[in-house]
Formats: sequence, structure tokens, C-alpha cells
Amino acid sequence: MTVLGAIALPQLPPEQLPAIAAAAERSGLAELWLWEDCFWAAGSACVATVLAHTERLRVGIGVLPAPLRNVALTAMEVAALLRMHPGRVIPGLGHGVQEWMGQVGARVDSPLTLLREQLTALRELLHGEIVDASGRYVQLDRVGLDWPPGTPPPLVAGASGPKTLRLSGELADGTVLTSSTTPDGIRAARRLIDEGRATAGRTEPHNVIVYLLAVTGPDAAQRLATARRHAGLPDTVGVAGDADAIAEAVHRWSAAGADTVVLEPAPDEPDPIDFVRFAGEQVRPLVE
Repeated sequence: MTVLGAIALPQLPPEQLPAIAAAAERSGLAELWLWEDCFWAAGSACVATVLAHTERLRVGIGVLPAPLRNVALTAMEVAALLRMHPGRVIPGLGHGVQEWMGQVGARVDSPLTLLREQLTALRELLHGEIVDASGRYVQLDRVGLDWPPGTPPPLVAGASGPKTLRLSGELADGTVLTSSTTPDGIRAARRLIDEGRATAGRTEPHNVIVYLLAVTGPDAAQRLATARRHAGLPDTVGVAGDADAIAEAVHRWSAAGADTVVLEPAPDEPDPIDFVRFAGEQVRPLVE
């Protein structure tokens, strides 16, 4: 069964999150996804807010930029959230936007090496291990969490390039693909992820999470075209229309290999609360 979620864009004022989260939960959505993009609100603070205003909704972080964060701090934040809200946080790491990382002096020469080191250390810390690391970017000296989560969470990695997709298959439990991904792109990503899984000898399921740009309303086609143009996306990306049209697209993305499809509103979405309500009340019954 395809899991359906929705995104609360980071451009939204954070004080809107409680109402968006409540609407998502009431609508029956399984997941709400947040991003830690520069220089909006911090990911952990936003996740904590959503969790505090809901009871069952899972919250995906897609993703935390590894160069911006010390892995010990990330582990402390994730562990605390999970102890207070068990099973409801899906933490994700990614390279971050390199221009933004440069702005804060955090850009590294090898983002792939950094992501490898952080994913490895974060998994060990969240499993309650005492970690020593002397990597190129991650250095830990007998670091362990005093309050690790009762159950370690699945870790996901944001990936698009071949090397990062293979790395995600090797080290992560799931992969986040952006809304620029077409069904053919999902199939290609799956092959690369599976190459990484084979290298690591991993046989457990690997969850592929795909963002799907979705626009609804009387001017949906025009707004989708505008969003594509501004983002430099091809016509094969995204969907515009009513619940039936969007559900049909979700089925196509799912058939291509997506386990979770997360509906992403256009940047000009006039009512983010209505968007998550529409996703849960109208699209979800046609998908699940």
C-alpha cells in the first residue's frame, strides 16, 4: 500500500505549523514532511511543534543539511523527540544546498564523505553505542547518548546523483527523492540504490520517498506551468487537477517504485491548511 503524505513548505511562517499539523492529522494523512532549508526555521524546532500539536501523525525531516550540523547534536535532538513521541519521527540527512553552506562557512570539499561519516555515526549513536570516530569531518571521542531512543528510527538520506543514491542504499533505510523526479527517474534511482544495498549485503526493505508537485484548483494547470518554469523543471514533472488526477499520478509514481508519495504544494499555494486537508480527505481515500 502506498503511504501518502504532504509537505509544509519551509517558506511558511513557523507559527502556522500548529494549524497545518492539526489539519493534516484530522484529514487522515499518515505523514507530514518538513525541510530544514536556509535560512528559514530550524528543522528540530518545527518537528517538535508538529509533534506537540498532534497525536499520531508521523513527521519526516527531508532533510537536515549535514554540513550545517554536528552529528552529536543531531543525535541528541532526534533522540529527545523520539523519547517523547516514539515512532513518529523519520530523520533524514542530505548534502544541503552548497551555496547556502558556503554562506555560513560550512561548505566541505567532499559532501559525499561527510554524508557517509554522519550517517554512520548517527546510526550508531541512535542505537545507544559509545562512538569513536576519526574521519575526515566527523571526530568523536567516546561519545554516547545518555537518553537514546527506546527504538532507533529508520534513517533516510536525500539523494539525486548516482554516488549519493548508492550511498543511501548502502547506509540508509530509505531515500528521499525530490519533486524533480519522474517515474523513469524513480526506476533509475531504485537501480542505483539496489547497487548500494548489494555492496553492503543489505536485504531488508528500503523505503523510497518521492515528492510529487501537486496543484489543484481552477487555475491548477497554469500554476503548475509557472512552478515548473521557475524551477526549470520539465513538463513530465508534477500534476495538476482534481483529486482523481492527483491520485492517478500517485499510482504512476508508486508503480515506478515509490513506497511513499509526499504531495508538495506549489510555492504560490494560497492556503496550506486547505492543501493538506485536500490531500488527506480527497486524495488519500483514492490511494490507500
